[in-house]
Amino acid sequence: MKKIISIITSAYNEQGCVEELARQLVKVFENNPKYEFEAIIVENGSTDGTFEKLLEIRSKDSRFKIVRLSRNFRMDGGITAGLNYARGDAAVLMTSNLQDSPEIINKFIEKWEQGYEHVYGIVKARPGKRFFRRLNSQLFYLVINYLTDNMIPKNVSDFRLMDRRMYATINRMEERNRFMRGLFAWVGFKSAGVEFERAKRFAGESHAPFWKVVELAIKGILAFSYVPIQAISVFGLALSFISLLYFIFTVVKVLVYGVPFAGYGTIVSLILLLFGFVFLILGILGQYIAQIYEEVKGRPNFIVKELHGLDLPSVNKTS
Repeated sequence: MKKIISIITSAYNEQGCVEELARQLVKVFENNPKYEFEAIIVENGSTDGTFEKLLEIRSKDSRFKIVRLSRNFRMDGGITAGLNYARGDAAVLMTSNLQDSPEIINKFIEKWEQGYEHVYGIVKARPGKRFFRRLNSQLFYLVINYLTDNMIPKNVSDFRLMDRRMYATINRMEERNRFMRGLFAWVGFKSAGVEFERAKRFAGESHAPFWKVVELAIKGILAFSYVPIQAISVFGLALSFISLLYFIFTVVKVLVYGVPFAGYGTIVSLILLLFGFVFLILGILGQYIAQIYEEVKGRPNFIVKELHGLDLPSVNKTS
């Protein structure tokens, strides 16, 4: 009996890409005849003709299946939805804009056949990206690796293959603030990286502007590192120690030289500086509280509007 490989992608306003994506995926299917494939495309609340294009693709090839969400749940929500409907012995995650070249899937499968349960893509080049976007990515990996003790490999992407045991484990996790790259690294399993050059977007415009990328980075740091909140305690202790030393110095100075002339500018500067630190600390605490609030509400990570070629969620969530 053939092993099944599920290919999962989230499509948001990708009407110019999905037909070419399907064409290239069919090539991958043909190059690996000893496997059975299914392609689960999550239509992630598109406002263009993406859904209609997907219906047309499915009418020609039943291996393409559609999960249509009620609105846009972003990339991580779309991936979560797709994984819940996967039935493969392995699942491949990729973007729908063809920046993740489908032909790399062949290399992922080779690694999987060698016994690796998790094969992730490492981006060695990002053609077409602006300088600040590339700088943003480099800074993100630098910071998150420092704060999480190098848990997440540098330049790793969401493009990867996971054995069924791994993605079934992730399906059982019900976190609301999902930073998928962090979850993939956290669960472990025997892993290997495959370098690839990210291609330019096939059509359309990027859905990841600078501030959305920054927001995702903050979510990832807060979800997988306690360093920011621990730093508050360290800063408080350090500030208390410095204040004690300055108090002793001031008392000695008063005893030796008498009361000095009051420095208005110095006092105002110190007050403003300390208030700045206080609001910074409150901001960090507020971010953690916001994450807790999202978890407590318990809202689902996605809402399905329609299914085409699929019935019930995969048993992997409860197995």
